[in-house]
Amino acid sequence: MTEKVLNNKKNGMLVLFLTIALYVASMAGISVAAASEFYLLLIPCILWLPFGWILFLGLKVLKPQEALVFTLFGKYVGTIKEEGFYFVNPFCVAVNPAAKTKLNQSGDVSSGPRQIKLDDVSGVTMVNKKVSLKIMTLNNSRQKINDCLGNPVEIGIAVMWRVVDTAKAVFNVDNYKEYLSLQCDSALRNIVRLYPYDIAPNVDTTGDGVADEGSLRGSSETVASRIRDEIQVKVADAGLEVLEARITYLAYAPEIAAVMLQRQQASAIIDARKMIVDGAVGMVEMALERLNENQIVELDEERKAAMVSNLLVVLCGNHDAQPVVNSGSLY
Repeated sequence: MTEKVLNNKKNGMLVLFLTIALYVASMAGISVAAASEFYLLLIPCILWLPFGWILFLGLKVLKPQEALVFTLFGKYVGTIKEEGFYFVNPFCVAVNPAAKTKLNQSGDVSSGPRQIKLDDVSGVTMVNKKVSLKIMTLNNSRQKINDCLGNPVEIGIAVMWRVVDTAKAVFNVDNYKEYLSLQCDSALRNIVRLYPYDIAPNVDTTGDGVADEGSLRGSSETVASRIRDEIQVKVADAGLEVLEARITYLAYAPEIAAVMLQRQQASAIIDARKMIVDGAVGMVEMALERLNENQIVELDEERKAAMVSNLLVVLCGNHDAQPVVNSGSLY
């Protein structure tokens, strides 16, 4: 399906005034014809009164970044995209199968102009058939997905998108909003299962056969970019353009969150201890070298071992050491 943009002249105001003027002229003509018994004029004037209102059906008003897709007796005739007051064929029907679809996104807030109830008893409603060309944000619900290590994580994304081809959006898919939402869920699962939540050894996230340090938590920009590309490939036939995808929520699933927190805490404690030990060993080496260089005191191997032990206890301990002063001889 190829989009055909109609460049109709904006004759809406002219047709509106002309139709009203013809109604006034018809009523005046009926009065004149009845008074003068000129029945040839009476016939068209009477016929205009019940059928002239049909022209009002062809009056269409478009705001910026809106479009109307028209069909005539089932055949696609074109799309109007430029803002203005138009007059089109009164028998043309505007088509938008996603008009009633309400997703968790911008542009889908119910209000008076969007849906006007004509009769609460019969339930007859008028639905806005305009296709929005604005950039909209789809905030899909959070999903529970297993990462590449099998750990369940909860993740949510926000997708910025817009309609670029109204004919494809209306005719190639049944409902382009629901189609986009479904493809977002599918793409999210396809990409998230390739990454671990945190950096893990021997994991290839790029598909080149080489282990890397990609992760959901540390490579969020890369993951979001791959999700956007995956969605764009799927929705191209629906006339949609995905501008950006962002991860809005990322966490371990509740059933393993406590265990993973303990694991992270243990890893942090081990890293901290390793840093403390490395620093303490360096300080002990520096102290022994300075004592030997300046020849402040000569220590045998046994005294050096005792000194190293004491310094390591002081430097690596969790609490401040209590000093003991030896007032006697060193030996």
